[in-house]
Amino acid sequence: MASHLYRDTAVVLRTYKLGEADRIVVLLTEHHGKVRAVAKGVRKTMSRFGARLEPMSHVRLLLAQGRELDIVSQAEAVESLAPMVVDLDHLTSGIAVLEAADQMSLDREPNPQLYRMVVGALRTIGERGGSLVVPAFFWKLLAAEGVRPELDQCVRCGEAGPLVAFDMNQGGVLCRACRTGAPLGEEALAVMRMILGGRLNDALSMPPSRTTHEVAAHATRALEHHIERRLRTVAMFETH
Repeated sequence: MASHLYRDTAVVLRTYKLGEADRIVVLLTEHHGKVRAVAKGVRKTMSRFGARLEPMSHVRLLLAQGRELDIVSQAEAVESLAPMVVDLDHLTSGIAVLEAADQMSLDREPNPQLYRMVVGALRTIGERGGSLVVPAFFWKLLAAEGVRPELDQCVRCGEAGPLVAFDMNQGGVLCRACRTGAPLGEEALAVMRMILGGRLNDALSMPPSRTTHEVAAHATRALEHHIERRLRTVAMFETH
């Protein structure tokens, strides 16, 4: 049996009930990719580690490998979940990161870079927040997947400017003569270049504005185009 035990560090992406007392947890692990595991008895009042296996939790785990679902044997918190649940903004931002990561990860396919990106995004949300944390995560996620949008010249004709539209179907920005997709402001383009060009902290320091809202809208559309579905979290943001 010992040969089927393994340890890993993970972020809990989502959970759902199983039977009367158990819960299935979907984990983005550092070394084993996305893992689905059963946490037995965690819905009981006296559960040893139920509170450590909530979505957005960052945990060290001992798991037993199973045929379809692994089993959580031990769970230890790496850091407190409290900063993520202080208000609705933190909560919805964190859930948006989890949903995107869930859509972009594959079962049992190791992706340490994605794991590190998710941990970093959640820590940034908890420590400083900001209107561009989630959009920046989306842009960085797309770039890591090899679909970084073209932001420096028109994707159709190669003109350097003026660039007035963004269309992920085309792969990036377009000039006036070639424009399709959504209008793109000069300031929003500058912020997108900051995010993907090594000036992420400068972008994250920007206060909410029409420009940051535009950058967020483009990021959401681009990610939804890539995963070919609408993000559920978008509706939460719109309602809020």
